[in-house]
Amino acid sequence: AWELTLWELWYNKVKKRFNYLPRNKDNIEYAKKMCKEMTKQEKHLWFDFLKDYPIRFKRQEIIGNYIIDFYCVKTKLAIEIDGEQHYTTKQTLGYDKKRTAFLNSYNIPVLRFSNFEINQNFRGVCETIDSYVMQRLQSFPKGKVGNPPTDWSEG
Repeated sequence: AWELTLWELWYNKVKKRFNYLPRNKDNIEYAKKMCKEMTKQEKHLWFDFLKDYPIRFKRQEIIGNYIIDFYCVKTKLAIEIDGEQHYTTKQTLGYDKKRTAFLNSYNIPVLRFSNFEINQNFRGVCETIDSYVMQRLQSFPKGKVGNPPTDWSEG
């Protein structure tokens, strides 16, 4: 059984505290491809809301082995747009659950919206994102953006 040394445990704690996020560089080309081939709903959310939002969001951000649809560094918030495939198989549901747990371990909550929500209630989706971003910004101690309280339990 492999165990972490005391130094490795300390180093991992420091990395999390200073907002270090692991990135699998093997996913860079695929993330670029996904940026170019966004779904209709992803394009709608990006070009009609997030692209010009006052708090910067990134598209197809790599965190760990995962590629996040939209990510806000300042508030450590992930947004996922889920197509039908996300609700039809146990394998996909398990993958989404595992990814969410991984992101939550870095204090990154995940807001999920279905394609249907984007198509039928775009304004409501935008208002939800805006409200959540403002809530996240207010939860950080002054000057400590990206380090929410340890009892932050949403996501």
